[in-house]
Amino acid sequence: MKIIPAVDLLDGKVVRLVKGDPRNKIVYSDDPVMTAKKWENEGADGLHIVDLDATLTRGSNASMVNKITEQVSIPVQAAGGIRSLELAQRLLKNVDRVVLGTLAYKDPTSVEKLVKEFGSDRVVVAIDQIQGKVMIDGWRKSSGMNMLDAIEKFKQMGVRYFLLTSIDRDGTLLGPDTDILNKACSAGNVNIIASGGISKNEDIIKVKQTGAYAVILGKALYDGKVDIKRAKEIGADNDIS
Repeated sequence: MKIIPAVDLLDGKVVRLVKGDPRNKIVYSDDPVMTAKKWENEGADGLHIVDLDATLTRGSNASMVNKITEQVSIPVQAAGGIRSLELAQRLLKNVDRVVLGTLAYKDPTSVEKLVKEFGSDRVVVAIDQIQGKVMIDGWRKSSGMNMLDAIEKFKQMGVRYFLLTSIDRDGTLLGPDTDILNKACSAGNVNIIASGGISKNEDIIKVKQTGAYAVILGKALYDGKVDIKRAKEIGADNDIS
């Protein structure tokens, strides 16, 4: 299982939000490049960079994302506010993967085009769910789809990577939603990237047991409750119980 730290950008700073609420934030660093290099040096398998300003339609951190990709050698996936095919194509000139949320649900043909142009390894569809229902527009609106239907729909388009975020666990340290993760991983022939709720090493073990491809580490990592070295040991252990 891959270990991927999150680098959430708001006003050019590294922050963490609770349940996606910009009024409930903690600023961890005003130097995102230094933060990204720190996680790389500690052994991260990749970086999950979220442009919260773009998500909230209040700005863009695209230049900062580019700076980070220039300074690290591990894979970078970009997420947050990618609401046009053109932006996704532009980002894919620099990053390894893009994570599509709202765009995927409002314009599914854009997903097909990106998979055809760049390959299935470079496109991730976000499953931002609460009680199994997929949310879009910065978690503010329902997509009208449930999780398993969404996974099946995009699988048919060639998508193999899904970022599954349990909204009610995000930034809360309440533990992962293993029931939802088990259901998603059982869809077959998909790589599920788990996000939300990690608070301790035992949570990382629980995520690995679901069969997830990767886990995103956010608040727990920044607060020192987990570390990348131990997380990597857990991710590499095939006999974990």
